Amino acid sequence: VNAMLRKVAVAAASKPHVEIRQNGEHFYIKTSTTVRTTEINFLIGEEFNEETVDGRKCKSLATWEAENKIYCKQTLLSGNGPKTFWSRELKGDELILV
Repeated sequence: VNAMLRKVAVAAASKPHVEIRQNGEHFYIKTSTTVRTTEINFLIGEEFNEETVDGRKCKSLATWEAENKIYCKQTLLSGNGPKTFWSRELKGDELILV
């Protein structure tokens, strides 16, 4: 992946607008930045298709890491690249994205 594209994607992702809806173990997450908007639907514990922040296609698996924290491992479908993941944790009124 182009290094400049990765830098732009990371910069844009630093202050996203995030909408999260939960129905039991089913989640809908919409993330909007100045560069693009992504939407994912998934069930905890079931693999789903996703793209990394810089546009690489991957299979993802989200699991509960703690009562208020989801950890999601991303496995690239093709090519080489760094191992990627994301986590979201709710602490009071604050949502922490890693």
